[in-house]
Amino acid sequence: MFIRIVKMSFHQENIPKFLENFDEMKEKIRNSDGNRFLELYQDKNDSCIFFTYSFWETEQDLENYRHSALFDEVWTFTKKLFNDKPEAWSVDKLISLP
Repeated sequence: MFIRIVKMSFHQENIPKFLENFDEMKEKIRNSDGNRFLELYQDKNDSCIFFTYSFWETEQDLENYRHSALFDEVWTFTKKLFNDKPEAWSVDKLISLP
């Protein structure tokens, strides 16, 4: 299992646009080949900061998504709303306690 965490920071006035677009796209993203899990988090101390947390079968599955028309559509819309450069981490799950 391969995990991708992306931190995004938005201008306050753009948050409703981001949330609306994420709501429209979340099922498409989740149903991308190799995607097994998708969540969106909002920082408790800074409401302008959001994180996506997604599980992928392989790194190649994530790369295929990142080179897809769907990603291009999502990212083209989203990046216009940022107030800071996004950050991303790719991590391997080592331990999980249900």
